[in-house]
Amino acid sequence: MHFIRLCSLLLLVSSYSKAECLIDEAGLCIPGVIITEDTQVDITEEDKGTEIITTTTTTVTTNTTTITNEDSGDILDGTNGYVNSSKEGDMDIDWGGQGGASMPTGNACYGLGSDKCAQITGSGNSTSTMGVDGMGTTFINTIDISDLNIQKGGEVKYTIEVDKQDAQDRIYMHITGLNGTSQVFSGTDILSESGVSTGYQSYNGSFDFAGVLNKVVIEVGGRDINLAVGPLFDDVSVNVFYNVINTIITQQITTLEEIYYLDLFDPTELDFVEEVFEYNDISFDEGDIDFTPIEPETEEVSFESVELELELEMNFDMEFEAPSMEMLSSSDMEMDIPVNVETVEAEIQMELEELPEPEMMASVEDMPEPEITDPEPEPETVEPEPEPEQETTEESQEEPQEAEQKEPQPEEKEKDPEEKPKEEKSSKPKVSKKEKAATKIVKKIDDKARYDDAAQMKTLIVMQILGNTKSFFDSQATIVDTNVNEYLNKTIEDQYGILFDIAQQQTIDDMVNAQWQK
Repeated sequence: MHFIRLCSLLLLVSSYSKAECLIDEAGLCIPGVIITEDTQVDITEEDKGTEIITTTTTTVTTNTTTITNEDSGDILDGTNGYVNSSKEGDMDIDWGGQGGASMPTGNACYGLGSDKCAQITGSGNSTSTMGVDGMGTTFINTIDISDLNIQKGGEVKYTIEVDKQDAQDRIYMHITGLNGTSQVFSGTDILSESGVSTGYQSYNGSFDFAGVLNKVVIEVGGRDINLAVGPLFDDVSVNVFYNVINTIITQQITTLEEIYYLDLFDPTELDFVEEVFEYNDISFDEGDIDFTPIEPETEEVSFESVELELELEMNFDMEFEAPSMEMLSSSDMEMDIPVNVETVEAEIQMELEELPEPEMMASVEDMPEPEITDPEPEPETVEPEPEPEQETTEESQEEPQEAEQKEPQPEEKEKDPEEKPKEEKSSKPKVSKKEKAATKIVKKIDDKARYDDAAQMKTLIVMQILGNTKSFFDSQATIVDTNVNEYLNKTIEDQYGILFDIAQQQTIDDMVNAQWQK
């Protein structure tokens, strides 16, 4: 016998993933969703002597990683909250730095517009604070971006407007990324080198980084070699694009417990278990087993339904229905025929048809036990074939002779004393067909349902239907009362004169009782 118990546990874990990007290099990852699944199966077996428990635990771990690219916006725009007005990229105010510088406006900015711009005026040739060679002047701006919580790398992009009037001058763009005091990346782009005539140009570039980034240092520098008109720049913007990787770990643990019970149960326990499963709906809910009783179908029992069943039993054709009755169960009959007076009477009538005649049964019961002799074979009954009228006439003439030969022999007359017990047995009450059919209907009731409401109601109705049959409730022959007047008017012979005189001195009740006792 097996029992199976199923338990399922679903764990949802949401975490900021440390999983790698779709690319190994630093920079922006490709946006998308990555789903990985890992399945682990553990099987344990425990033998408890009376049962063997096999537990199969299946753990399915699913990692759903979602990758997106976020934009910080222009960190040099004061409205984004990273810098104040003195450090904005519109270059209305000097950022500060190394070497000489000026902040011209109007036509002095040439192609950069009439508003203020920044001009590199230093002619020196040294290394800047951020490590760039060939520097005469620098503008330096350090920006804290720790609020962005950048953890998985990304890319820093910049744009800058430049107007270089003297081809001998040079200008560069440098950005350093930091994680606290540790350098994450460092990049320098030479916008216009000495000896190249560029005039007005708009430049853009980017630097990739990996890991954590919480600070950016921006340096714009160069040289005014001829000390005429140094390189001019304006409208500097820097955006930080970074990866956001969110991983949801779904872990589903399914435990399948299979219990194999050894053959240690006695029949009573097995019957009990079978009845529990037969009369209950069993469901499993998160490892718990629920038993819900099955409501039995109730049949309508009435006087009419029982009477109809009794009538069907009495009218049942024995030759056609007798074999099929053995195959039909009582539950089938009850399902097809409602229990009322009509059905019970019909069922009793069918049973009557199956039983032999009461006279035949009484005669069989009254027959004495046969002596141990060689029984004479009974003549087989053969239906005579139709013959011509002449043969019939001859047979009619021979019949009286055969009748004379069949007169009882003296040996049969000697057995007359043995016939008295037959008369005594025949005095027992005869059971009618209706009673036998009713008894058979009651016996058909299933043992398990014998004490339910429908079965008891059916039994009572059967008894009520048979109430008019006196012998149904009698356990012995009925004693017929003698008419008192018949004995009062009877003439007593002379030899009983003394008894008559005594009787005259008694009451009528005494005479009746005396006669009854005699």
